[in-house]
Amino acid sequence: MTTEEIRKQLFDMADESYGDFQRKLCPDAGHPMLGVRLPILRKLARTIAGGDWMTFWTEGPEDCQEEIQLKGLTLAYAKMPLEKKLPLIREFVKKIDSWAVCDAFCVTWKVKEKELPAVWDFILPYTQAAGEYEVRFGAVMMLDCFMLEEYEEQVLQALDQVRHEGYYARMAVAWTLAEMGIRFPDRTMAYLKGEHHLDDFTWRKTLQKMRESYRVPPLRKLELKEMAAMGCRSGAGPR
Repeated sequence: MTTEEIRKQLFDMADESYGDFQRKLCPDAGHPMLGVRLPILRKLARTIAGGDWMTFWTEGPEDCQEEIQLKGLTLAYAKMPLEKKLPLIREFVKKIDSWAVCDAFCVTWKVKEKELPAVWDFILPYTQAAGEYEVRFGAVMMLDCFMLEEYEEQVLQALDQVRHEGYYARMAVAWTLAEMGIRFPDRTMAYLKGEHHLDDFTWRKTLQKMRESYRVPPLRKLELKEMAAMGCRSGAGPR
């Protein structure tokens, strides 16, 4: 499939009303949106990944969000050794300009168990990056791939050191910490009550997301409500 054929398919599959809906959901998007639904993009990405996907990756246009998202999904599906994929992912992360592009890629990239140490070393520096979506990429990858007991402490330590003030970076940190609180409540609750270095916004969003989850028992939700009423602990460090 040529890059011209791929682009024609995208425009043919565009839904104007869905595009309007997506633009409201993604006010941060740095490129125009056609309005192609994610399941359709996934199906097209799998087809591209099964052929000469590198031509599309290197030569395909990036004039709309769907074209960038399609490149990310194709890369996530492409079968290749990790050592060859990581440099391409590094290039892709530079292209991310919305939470939707970031999150779709992260949830699609399936990391094998044996690859976890190398992928952790790869994503960790992103939590200290200058770019808002670089930080979000690091945090969301931790959410999607490292909600594991053996990485429990490492994830908490990494997120505790995030200092980016971007809304989508901080929301990703809160989202990931909330999931930590659900899966590993004892350690995470001790962290949220103790000597953490989260700003007040991220701390409160973490508590809110935990309270909104059906997986959190009523008594824990009451505890979280009381914590929020008391305010961020004095141990929290400033931004």
